[in-house]
Amino acid sequence: MKILVTGAAGYIGSILVPKLLEEGHEVTALDNFMYNQTSLLDCCYNNKLSIVRGDARDHGIVSDLLKKADGIMPLACITGYQACDKDETAAKSVNLEAIKMLVGLCSKDQIIIFPTTNSGYGIGESGILCTEETPLNPISLYGRVKVEAEKVVLDSGNSITLRLATAFGISPRMRLDLLVNDFTYRAVNDGFLVLFEAHFQRNYVHVQDVARAFIHCINNFGKLQGQMYNVGLSSANLSKWELCEEIKKQIPSFYFVEAEVGEDPDQRNYIVSNEKLERTGFKAQVSLQDGISELIKGYRVIKNNHFVNA
Repeated sequence: MKILVTGAAGYIGSILVPKLLEEGHEVTALDNFMYNQTSLLDCCYNNKLSIVRGDARDHGIVSDLLKKADGIMPLACITGYQACDKDETAAKSVNLEAIKMLVGLCSKDQIIIFPTTNSGYGIGESGILCTEETPLNPISLYGRVKVEAEKVVLDSGNSITLRLATAFGISPRMRLDLLVNDFTYRAVNDGFLVLFEAHFQRNYVHVQDVARAFIHCINNFGKLQGQMYNVGLSSANLSKWELCEEIKKQIPSFYFVEAEVGEDPDQRNYIVSNEKLERTGFKAQVSLQDGISELIKGYRVIKNNHFVNA
């Protein structure tokens, strides 16, 4: 297929694009390189890759690129509640208005595989797994615009949406503002961590498995289309305290404690079922422990904290 990937040089895109090329697809990578990242350099040798420096909100650029695409993966995003709160205008224009524009420009023959977030579940019920049928209850601007964008994409008909768990793992466009990545970085470099509301839970998934989920959707599009799917590691519905305990297994000197006062500005608290996607033949493969081990090695290379979205 000829696939247009927006935000292709981001945390997920820089893992996904090489996999798409390995599968034999032709990829047009659109990115504005807003973080001055050098991801995708390792793919430039591949003559099936085209790179366009531009903005996913630019009607002229997107319209022109769509003329040559069989499928679209709109990854361009202001990701995370902090980044969205920092620039609400950009959050709405990139995460929602650009998606509306893209859907309006697509023909009915072009497939869309769109990543959203299980942040849309907001605050779940204690001990109850959120399924795709659970009412959405986003509690941040990021969650709200992604939920609205998901509806726009699904209403287009020829689409799949992936509600991603909190991703972790090394990527050429690294992020340290993701919980597993952040906590492991602190364990390696600081040796301690103070937790706020340590009982808050969420689900996690390795970035390599996120990319694999996109490939699974391409290969099984006819069976999966028109639906939303949670994408996560089913063995990793963990509280922040439990996550720290997992990190401590590999860094025994890691000390963590819960603050007696104060609260986490990120109030998400839910656990998630990934059974719907697993029934289609996909299952996350990278364990949390393997991901932590990978991060520890990666942090021998990364020694500063500018790899964040906000």
